[in-house]
Amino acid sequence: MGGTGIAVIRGDGIGPEIMQATLRVLDSLHCGLDYCFVDAGMAALEHQGELLPQATLEAISRCGVALKGPLTTPIGGGFSSLNVELRRRFDLYANVRPAISFPNTRARYSGIDILTVRENTEGAYLNEGQTVSPDGETAQSIIRITRRGSERIVRYAFELARRRGRRKVTVVHKANIMKTTSGLFLSVAREVAREFPEIECNELIVDNTCMQLVMRPEQFDVIVTTNLFGDILSDLCAGLVGGLGLAPGANIGSGAAIFEAVHGSAPDIAGKGIANPCALLLAAADMLDHIDRVEQGKRVREAIRATLAAADRRMTPDLGGSGGTESFADALIERLQTRAAA
Repeated sequence: MGGTGIAVIRGDGIGPEIMQATLRVLDSLHCGLDYCFVDAGMAALEHQGELLPQATLEAISRCGVALKGPLTTPIGGGFSSLNVELRRRFDLYANVRPAISFPNTRARYSGIDILTVRENTEGAYLNEGQTVSPDGETAQSIIRITRRGSERIVRYAFELARRRGRRKVTVVHKANIMKTTSGLFLSVAREVAREFPEIECNELIVDNTCMQLVMRPEQFDVIVTTNLFGDILSDLCAGLVGGLGLAPGANIGSGAAIFEAVHGSAPDIAGKGIANPCALLLAAADMLDHIDRVEQGKRVREAIRATLAAADRRMTPDLGGSGGTESFADALIERLQTRAAA
């Protein structure tokens, strides 16, 4: 019998390098994964003449799970963003971004463990109905929030909190000013929260949330919010723990889930072998949780933590090491194997 099928998109720029390192680490766990390699982005355009081939979409649909490196959307490519297009195609309504402190990083804080749950399919971020007046003086777009979209993302956040033993969910909004759109989101969130009496529900206006995250980030546990606010807040949370190099992301729907490094393709260092694979490795750990390999996902995170705590020189330069992408993977695999043998 074969293993669990995973669609693998290596990505552009540094994507193939960090994906190779990540798959080596996954293989060392012997957790029964079968990879289906497909292309998207510039690699797909070069080899197949289109940015998002049908074969890639079919592989994601068939497997139900994908691991994705960073993609480049060229100007004039037909999509505002390949990531947004993938979310739309598979109705990946929940974007989950963990921000967790690791030792020996350049982070200004320690002890951070925040989950940002962002609605992924509607709202201001989609730039729906964009128009510019003939004289170029006025631009506008529609912000559309639905009861269905609000209900399912807030419910997802509370159910995630319950599964993971989290104690508080903060609903972030701007209902004091955006009384219809953000107001509907907040109203629905209050309805859903009443179904989870064991979980504290806190409400914060988005600007105050930003201030509180900088002043006292330890007060946050799970944050749930709309698309544009979540896009901004999740990057702010990544900054609390050392930046996007330590920031995984998951895009989850009822029929598919795509796990990714949320940073860019970094073409300036592509091919140099020095890219930090941590974000993709942490995304892979979250993927393992999703497919019921929770123990293996935990082992990946522990290996990363131990390697950083040891200030292992095999780490990439951005983390203070003198090694590269592959030597970092070597260090992780060594720790995984040592623990397995213990």
